[in-house]
Amino acid sequence: MTTGQRIAAKRRELDLSQEGLGEALGVSRQSIYKWESDSSLPDVDKLVALSRLFHVSVGWLLGVEEDQEEHISNDLSPAQLKLVEEILSRYQQSSQLTAEQQERVSELVEQKVRESRSPRHRRLRYGAACLALLLVLLAGRSLFARLKELDRQYTDLANSVGNITYSVNSQIGSITSRVEEILKSQNSLVADYATNIQSADLASNTVTFSVRVVPKTYTEGLEILLHADTGDGLVDVPAVPGPGQEFSGQITCPLTDSITLSAVLVDQGTRQTQLLGNYSSLYGSSLPAVGISLLESALLNIPRGEDGLFHVRENYGFLTGLSASVSAVNEDIGQSQVKQVQLGLFRNRALLFWLEPCSRPDNHHGFEKAEQWFHLPSVELDLQEGDELVFAALVTDQYGRQIVTPSLPASRVEGDEITWFSTSFDFPSEPDGWGLAG
Repeated sequence: MTTGQRIAAKRRELDLSQEGLGEALGVSRQSIYKWESDSSLPDVDKLVALSRLFHVSVGWLLGVEEDQEEHISNDLSPAQLKLVEEILSRYQQSSQLTAEQQERVSELVEQKVRESRSPRHRRLRYGAACLALLLVLLAGRSLFARLKELDRQYTDLANSVGNITYSVNSQIGSITSRVEEILKSQNSLVADYATNIQSADLASNTVTFSVRVVPKTYTEGLEILLHADTGDGLVDVPAVPGPGQEFSGQITCPLTDSITLSAVLVDQGTRQTQLLGNYSSLYGSSLPAVGISLLESALLNIPRGEDGLFHVRENYGFLTGLSASVSAVNEDIGQSQVKQVQLGLFRNRALLFWLEPCSRPDNHHGFEKAEQWFHLPSVELDLQEGDELVFAALVTDQYGRQIVTPSLPASRVEGDEITWFSTSFDFPSEPDGWGLAG
């Protein structure tokens, strides 16, 4: 499950559109789309904001932790441990405790500090709660106000430690933006290079890149081929030599969601290939980003009936993102318009049936962002253990290009119940991955 899929899943759990999430974070809908399509990662401050909004850890968003529950790191540095001791010391000195009670508090402080340094350290706030309970027993109700203040101090300290953890974990997000820089610094074949999107022709579903390459070692007769791997095929064109031992050219290839550009250096029959750059999600970002709302809950906690079937009740849902007025996610590529959209229920990526378009139901008020409503009739499903269920929209643009957008979270049969599946499926965006090709 990628970072983008995790963000999309949590956004839909809150019934937020991409635009709504963007407004909550102070970013554009295009930024949300890039995050969810994994074409870019949020900055550090946005990762922290997402984690707080979704009540999960930054580590879970980045895929380095599986536990979704928000937590605070217990790996305290010596300086942080010293701060804990100072807070407790200040409280102990200011409280109205007897000498014997102060000695017992000191013993408890030392015990908690030792535990935090050991492999079996516990949560800082748990230690604060234990200390608060002991002090209540020792000092009585007269110290209740002081205990609340101590708990606040612990909360502030815990938040500070948590922010440190967020900062460390979220540094992972900066790796993506540094890939090109790292490649240049470690490159053994070229001294410099650059790749840029020159233009795109959505009618023919092609994209053109401009490429510049300066070989690190130049010999007379050196040739350079520009190479594009689209996942569906390979394209090669010769680069043109220019002044300063620079080679340049343009290469046009099919527009897909995974394009790798390379330079092939041919010198006296020897061929060496140098990676220049990777482009992801270009095809997907050139089609409207359609969102599915309200229908996911129709497949939650449905028990198997006495007849062995699952009885799904009538429901309604809607799509967003169909408007042609939405600006393109990638301005160099552009974005097409929706010509046709179909919404279906799929089992194991095979179509069960298409939902019928309808007008807004009378009992569904609000939902101003809904652009097309669909009706889910009551149905009886004969399902087996492990069957996967998901709603998915098949979008066709004015050029006949298609993409499939599934809803999240998906559902699965577990025992005698349909329930949401906690781990997102790796759904394909190509229609043939859903048995819809042609």
